[in-house]
Amino acid sequence: MKVVAISDIHNRTPELPEGDLLVVAGDLTSHGSREELFEINHYLMEESHKFKHKPVVIAGNHDRFLEKHGVSRAKELMSACFYLQDELLAIDGVRIWGSPWTPQFMNWSFMKERGEDIKGAWDKIPEGIDLLITHGPPANILDLCPSGNVGCEELKLTLTQRMKSPPAVHVFGHIHEAHGEFVLAKTRYYNVSICDGRYRPTNAPTVIEI
Repeated sequence: MKVVAISDIHNRTPELPEGDLLVVAGDLTSHGSREELFEINHYLMEESHKFKHKPVVIAGNHDRFLEKHGVSRAKELMSACFYLQDELLAIDGVRIWGSPWTPQFMNWSFMKERGEDIKGAWDKIPEGIDLLITHGPPANILDLCPSGNVGCEELKLTLTQRMKSPPAVHVFGHIHEAHGEFVLAKTRYYNVSICDGRYRPTNAPTVIEI
């Protein structure tokens, strides 16, 4: 399966290559308003002809409306995609898990305290999935920003120690400055943010074969 992956679009509408599946790993908006989400949903509809399947989308810390109004309302609003919030989805035999949570930082959305609180979200990830989509990175994997390495320690422990069969591919964003790819053990990691640290859309979509 040819996956085209993007994250942290913040209301941008990047030009996308053709593929089997589009994945958007959160931060669809800048301010999290309903109007912004309508615009992104329309963008996904317009781009749908380039892909075999509907896009798979999770929320990020900027997407306030999606957290405030709950999963059911989010799915209604994001009608152009499969919206995942701690859910499993299978497409053409590819098993996908999507989760929006990141460690607490200031007053954003979809955040949990480091430690046991956020570990509870990662405990839900099933064994043997093909593609994991989270908004933020694991600790010390494509997570370096001016304030240091800020990824989630519990997510790193879950993927590298707790799981017997970790995902083949892990896609995320959140830390704009750390765009790129990394391989550790049996998992390929991709930070697919299209924006740089100044919120300029400088990075091209990432194409991944699964």
